Amino acid sequence: MTPRPAAFAIPGDIATPTGGYRYERRLLEGLRDQGRDVLHLQFGGSFPDPTPADMADAVAQLMALPPERAVILDGFVSATMDPAALARMPGPSVAMVHHPLALESGLDDTRRDRLDRLERENLALISHVLVPSPHTRRIVTEQYGVPAARVTVARPGTDRPTGPRVPADPPLILSVGIQHPRKGHDVLLQALTRLRDFAWTAVIAGDCYDADHGRHLDALLLSLGLGGRVRLTGRVSAAELDRLYSTASVFALATRYEGYGLVFDEALSYGLPIVSCATGAVPDTVPPEAGLLTQPDDPDAFADALARLLTDRAACDRLANAAAAAGLGLPTWADTAATAGAVLDALPGG
Repeated sequence: MTPRPAAFAIPGDIATPTGGYRYERRLLEGLRDQGRDVLHLQFGGSFPDPTPADMADAVAQLMALPPERAVILDGFVSATMDPAALARMPGPSVAMVHHPLALESGLDDTRRDRLDRLERENLALISHVLVPSPHTRRIVTEQYGVPAARVTVARPGTDRPTGPRVPADPPLILSVGIQHPRKGHDVLLQALTRLRDFAWTAVIAGDCYDADHGRHLDALLLSLGLGGRVRLTGRVSAAELDRLYSTASVFALATRYEGYGLVFDEALSYGLPIVSCATGAVPDTVPPEAGLLTQPDDPDAFADALARLLTDRAACDRLANAAAAAGLGLPTWADTAATAGAVLDALPGG
């Protein structure tokens, strides 16, 4: 059977260094590797708050598609498109929902309610929904009313490390995530102040996605007096990220919410014990034998978990071994594309 042709509508720069963009970039590549004809529709970068011009352009691109070509809509698009336009689309549609937008941190009540209402209305019009985790699937079905038969989990793939781990001395605590309030880097910094008497260094690697929060982190790092032991690197190259994972002893992300969290799979693939928070999809993503999870926004508990791994070598080794074993069983990006491809081929009207 010839794979069904498709289009993937993604706003802004597909090379943006976030987990969501990386997932969609790799999914697009994987679908094309199947021999599938997949167009990349680049929408304006103003989504999820589209300007009138960007909305008009997005609608025009979608209406120009032939009915046999299915379209995957990035979650920023599927949540905030004009519902009347979605209802008129010529072919079937698939929403790629990393997590519903109303669950984002830092929203005021008015904006949260508007995003919630609009995404609910749009999901009722979508042919199928792809999600990265069972957690997001539960939210979409139980809270947003999408029938379970119209939701498929396409777990992100993972690239296997090519070299051995060479842990640094003193131990390196690595955190990877964009500089955004949801990632909880401020909580990690506060936790690290409680560990001054232990030997460690720390790196927080990730693009400055929120400029105001980036300035807040810089000021917090300075005020806490951690500048000599903690580096906020901003965006790093793939080669540098590989080096950081390979030399780290612990992976730590004090996140306030994750719809999935690609970095946890990366940490598992490198055999790193994980300290994070019991929120969102994290408990589903981090095996209990491979990580320690605290409640969000609790620097004391986060510091205690880190201290345990820094001082109890046997416990750290047990978690590291479990992480490495879990990493070997993670799906590849070809597996992710196979799941999404099967959804596309099963859509009506092919």
